[in-house]
Amino acid sequence: MLFSFWENWRRRRVLRKHRIPADLWSMAMRQVRAVAHLSDADRRRLRNVASLFLHDKYIEPAQGLELTGAMRVRIACEASIPILNLDLEYYHAWHTVIVYPDQFVAHEEFIDAAGVVHRHRSVRAGEAWQRGPVVISWEDVIAEDAGHNVIIHEAAHKLDMLDGFANGRPPIHGNMNQGQWTAVLSEAYDRHVADIDAGRCTEIDAYAAKDPAEFFAVISEAFFEIPNVLKRVWPDVYRQLALYYRQQMATSD
Repeated sequence: MLFSFWENWRRRRVLRKHRIPADLWSMAMRQVRAVAHLSDADRRRLRNVASLFLHDKYIEPAQGLELTGAMRVRIACEASIPILNLDLEYYHAWHTVIVYPDQFVAHEEFIDAAGVVHRHRSVRAGEAWQRGPVVISWEDVIAEDAGHNVIIHEAAHKLDMLDGFANGRPPIHGNMNQGQWTAVLSEAYDRHVADIDAGRCTEIDAYAAKDPAEFFAVISEAFFEIPNVLKRVWPDVYRQLALYYRQQMATSD
């Protein structure tokens, strides 16, 4: 209770001094597609959440990228959408967003069952480290089509990791049913994998078939970017995400 009092006091103080300026916020509202699905009241609350995010997190450029105030605000805005009806505390385990000018090379290492160490490199638009920052490509932030959002994708991974594992099963709320969540998402994931393996066209990004963690991140992108499509394709999945994110993004019945 005492923590809540002081944290609320701190947030009010931050907002009095560091609320995102109106001109930068208006620009972000024109750039971020997902806000089209929010009410006016939610957009006003989003400005507060994004202001707190911008104050509490470090947004660091890499490889000579010059980060403007408008770029920082857009990143904060998109990162704040998934937690609009949750709380900034859901992001407590990480503190930094690293922004590359374009896609970057990630170095991975793993040991197989025989004890052999494998190392390889892959080009990525974003990644979220288990104990570390979110990393994104600015080129992908501004070039993405509807249904794709690298910032929301990586934020979803961070939410998934809150229990220490990236497995598509984030810690759910007390009013939700873990068995129902697992059954609904597992069935949809298996169907999606079968569709991709069979070469069938899908309205949800094929990358969701990689593994359950990527499935959760991709359908989270769809929930905020193309909610009406997600609700039509997988209504049960949409309902579970609406319960988890505590938002109703779709406008269609």
